Amino acid sequence: MKKFFRRTSYVFLILSMILFYIIAYETYSAQSSFTVNADSENEIALPYPLCISANKSSFVSASTASDIPMLGNGELKLFNSIPIKKVDIKVSGEKYVIPCGTPFGVKLYTRGVVVISMEDIDGKKANPAKDAGISIGDIILSANGTETDTNEELAKIVTSSCGKSIKLKIRRENIIFTTTLSPVLDSSSQYRIGVWVRDSSAGIGTMTFFDSETRCFAGLGHGICDSDSGTMMPLMSGDIVNAEINGITKGCTGSAGSLRGYFADDTAIGTILTNSERGIFGKAEKSPVENDNIPIAWKQEVRTGKAQILTTIEGCTPHYYDIQIESINRNEGKETKNMVVRVTDEELLSKTGGIVQGMSGSPIIQDGKLVGAVTHVFLNDPTRGYAIFAENMYETISNISQNSIENAA
Repeated sequence: MKKFFRRTSYVFLILSMILFYIIAYETYSAQSSFTVNADSENEIALPYPLCISANKSSFVSASTASDIPMLGNGELKLFNSIPIKKVDIKVSGEKYVIPCGTPFGVKLYTRGVVVISMEDIDGKKANPAKDAGISIGDIILSANGTETDTNEELAKIVTSSCGKSIKLKIRRENIIFTTTLSPVLDSSSQYRIGVWVRDSSAGIGTMTFFDSETRCFAGLGHGICDSDSGTMMPLMSGDIVNAEINGITKGCTGSAGSLRGYFADDTAIGTILTNSERGIFGKAEKSPVENDNIPIAWKQEVRTGKAQILTTIEGCTPHYYDIQIESINRNEGKETKNMVVRVTDEELLSKTGGIVQGMSGSPIIQDGKLVGAVTHVFLNDPTRGYAIFAENMYETISNISQNSIENAA
């Protein structure tokens, strides 16, 4: 009898530890805010073993307008009985967009100039910028009170300084500070401060979706960063143009492949309004492709399993290819690496080796809904990569639309 109780106690202890681990894990990993459709029940099912209990009759609206979501609170439960944590809930109508998968060219001009490298003055053992505390990746916003949005503007101020001190306003990540330096003559009798800077960027990516209602587009699924410093390019202005794919460098283990393309013309088809961690977003007159509208999948609707990406690897016409969603990370601290996907389509694998540069932004469709977009490739396995939730990208579109309404008012 004692052995029976001892064994029972061990089993109970093990089960309790497993349950404690599940609760701790779900509390950490589960998202703290949810968007649900207006016709959802008060008990909102999530991927097992979670669910949300909510009293939707107590929700309030931020506006009397019908398109403004209802806001409220709910409780995340384990096995529909064990409370995990309080969560925020937004009740919204289903949102529809046009999935694109088409290539587009990007022309982006920065607010300020990005420091991409530092170099001692030719013929001198001096670097005024380094001595003034400037680092690679810093953004020079102004010099002596004059905005420096181009390389030429900064060079003109430095050249005309005659060696006198210059006060620079610098942005480093989210911090803005000022510093002072004195240019030094180089061996060619030109004044220098010891930095190389960049004021623009251009390239080709993939458009994720177009919202016919707001005429907003979303693309890339990640921000445009400077190729040398890794700094997010601070947007002053930018356009997108038509592009075509005319070649492929196949990916292999240890080396990312790429799509090669060109700008089909210089006529702008849209204006970039935001360059953020979630991608690039802006306004355009029309969708670049005549696909049907499909609904956006909310985060909790995305599941592991079969899906498809819509992407273009030749010309400008997108095609569907099979993939597998291997894992999902709903932790809200992750902006772009929400899913791990693997290419399973034999045709795509034979032509590209998997995910390649230029595919970023390719929409992912599952169960007839837009669930996300490809963002990164794994260098050690080009058949696999990361993807962002479509809801994250759509949230940025909503913010742009709301800001446009407020500015118009």
